[in-house]
Amino acid sequence: MRLFRLAASAAATSAAAVALVISPAAAQSAAPSELAKLIESRLPAVMPKVVAWRRDIHQHPELSFEEKRTAALVADHLRKLGLEVQAPVGRTGVVGILRGGRPGPVVALRADMDALPVTELVDLPFKSTVRTQWQGQEVGVMHACGHDNHVAILMGAAEVLAGMKAQLPGTIKFLFQPAEEGLGGAQAMVDDGALKAPVPSAVFGLHVWPNRVGQIGVRPGPIMAAAGNFKIIVKGKQTHGSQPWSGVDPIVVSSQIVLGLQTIASRQVNVAYLPSVLTVGQISGGNRSNIIPDSVVMVGTLRTFDDAMRVDIAMRIERTAEDIARSAGATAIVQVDRGGLVTKNDTSLTDRMLPTLRRVSGDVAFINPVMGSEDFPVFTREIPGIFFFLGVTPKDKDPNTVPVNHSPLFFADEGALITGVRAMANLATDYLTLGAKK
Repeated sequence: MRLFRLAASAAATSAAAVALVISPAAAQSAAPSELAKLIESRLPAVMPKVVAWRRDIHQHPELSFEEKRTAALVADHLRKLGLEVQAPVGRTGVVGILRGGRPGPVVALRADMDALPVTELVDLPFKSTVRTQWQGQEVGVMHACGHDNHVAILMGAAEVLAGMKAQLPGTIKFLFQPAEEGLGGAQAMVDDGALKAPVPSAVFGLHVWPNRVGQIGVRPGPIMAAAGNFKIIVKGKQTHGSQPWSGVDPIVVSSQIVLGLQTIASRQVNVAYLPSVLTVGQISGGNRSNIIPDSVVMVGTLRTFDDAMRVDIAMRIERTAEDIARSAGATAIVQVDRGGLVTKNDTSLTDRMLPTLRRVSGDVAFINPVMGSEDFPVFTREIPGIFFFLGVTPKDKDPNTVPVNHSPLFFADEGALITGVRAMANLATDYLTLGAKK
């Protein structure tokens, strides 16, 4: 999940979770298949390893595109399982290929590996004490977004499925992705051929989330927003703080622009269509109390669930900033980047795989779209996919009040790991089985 603070709180997400209403097609029997029973029989031997991997990775976090130790751990594990291993893919990524003993389709499972420049405040025996340099500053490094869980879960799923190789009707690709936190790791893997030779026809991914432990949160269609940045440079005229009339104050102009920008989402776009968030997250200008500076710089984030809406809001950001600045005799230079991609769950695939999710969890909830962003949709531009949330809030804690992802106090209950392994392994085998029956 991107380094930007999530706009949807744990409270909003949990409160929005309701009993999942599914179509008749998805309501068909979700009785365990022989492969599902085999997965279940293999879990007891694998889960202690999953817990150990998670703790090891948590204690040794690595920032985006620096996941060399984690990648080596993953690659070594996959090779020992007898998988074909491609590494590095996308600078520090790893791809494992498990070819089943029977013909069938190809499916991909994805986990992201990078940590964040956050100093951990959770008191754990395997707490991270790693320090590094980030943007010229010494910082702590922590798996504050829970990617250590993702890696361990997929390593566990790989071991479970590798032991069933002869029974698998198709091929499974394991995508261990670097640099999800806003630095383009998914695109780097795709550019390096992660979705080629063989080409998967579906991809599944998960993310730990501060819902109750073991709960799976999902929805068809948009589930996470596209995130883009903007930058506005307001140029005024520097002067003495005691004589503001002899210059043009970019701080006052910037303040008016910030307020003006807030009317875009609240008054200028159709909030009944899809939500959007426009946030100014940083503003800087001036260096003394008695000097009106020459310029001010502000940067922010724009979150949308629709490409046309993003383009429209970008135009309104530019118009609002330029017109307010002009009214005060200042100028505004506006830069709005293209933004990321909306994470959208393929509707028919979601409908098709819901029985699997309900079977492996027993606690599946329909959630509102989340304003946080992901680069998982880079994988789903060409193939359908499902991205879902795995609850990691301990049973004795209130999901509405626990620290959320990216917090130095973020905590993941390891009781959710088995649900994650079950989900990824069963999604793969059920998809392959359904495809083989076509």
